[in-house]
Amino acid sequence: MTVTRRAPARRRTRRAARTAGVWALVLPGAAWAVVRAGGWERGALVPLFAFTPYVAAGVWLPALLATVSRRWLAAAVGVSAAAVLASGVLPRAVPDRDRGPLDGLDLRVMTANLLAGGADPDAVVELVRAHDVAVLALQEFTPDARQRLKVAGLDELLPYSSDAAVEGVSGSALYSRFPLTAPGSTRNPGGFRQAFGTVQPPGAGPLAVESAHPAAPSSVAGLPDWFADLANEPRAEPNGTPRILLGDFNATLDHAPLRRLITHGYRDAADAVGSGLIGTWGPYLGRRMPAVTIDHVLVDRRIGVRDVRVRPIPRSDHRAVIVTLVVPAARPA
Repeated sequence: MTVTRRAPARRRTRRAARTAGVWALVLPGAAWAVVRAGGWERGALVPLFAFTPYVAAGVWLPALLATVSRRWLAAAVGVSAAAVLASGVLPRAVPDRDRGPLDGLDLRVMTANLLAGGADPDAVVELVRAHDVAVLALQEFTPDARQRLKVAGLDELLPYSSDAAVEGVSGSALYSRFPLTAPGSTRNPGGFRQAFGTVQPPGAGPLAVESAHPAAPSSVAGLPDWFADLANEPRAEPNGTPRILLGDFNATLDHAPLRRLITHGYRDAADAVGSGLIGTWGPYLGRRMPAVTIDHVLVDRRIGVRDVRVRPIPRSDHRAVIVTLVVPAARPA
């Protein structure tokens, strides 16, 4: 009699343990989906949320496990979480129907983080030359990098510049093939400088361009600067000069502050053409980590996007992002 009673009890215990195990696998993905949908990432979650595309792929496994094991409530929660994450991630791999107007003038722009000025200057200049880049934004731009890029021939290709070189990682620059008016730079609350200026390609109207570099959310103590820097990035004004904001944003499209910035008159170029899941940063200092997409070209919605290319830069942990834009033609006088 005792043995008979113990057997069902053991079965119930094992079943309860398996059910608990399934929920333990499903709930983290569900919580991630809720936080992502609400834009509620805070604290240590902020840097982790850069890896949301990998989580979005991984949450299907516990959802499948819950389904196969017939834990129907857990399966419903798991599939719902996977669907929520997929709805936020997958559109970046699909070209948008609306990529902006494509009947203006082509303009190729590029952004590159030089890793404290140490990136290979010849490689940077070769990318500019090979891709016929007309406007170049640089981050972590130092006086030494400026000199080495000059020796490599950058000034011959892009003779106009807005220079905010600083030792270390906080400098930036803009280079242009066309005259660059009203050059200058701002300093973010996080300490990075953002070079800016206005360019006017032949046959086009003026364009406000800025090399963006918000602070990195690398520590909880630095998060207020990260939030402030993204909140203070210039907005695209519908009735103002069309704006291009390109650089190392230290944020992905899974970070709510960047999504909010984009709603202020911008489109993300890589997202528009279905290249929004190509990693632009990592691995860092040899660490094993999957690449994430933190370098962006944000363009005024009056500007079209024709294509996006991502290219490696020797001696930098970032990749260059090269975008062919279609800018509005100049209005007849």
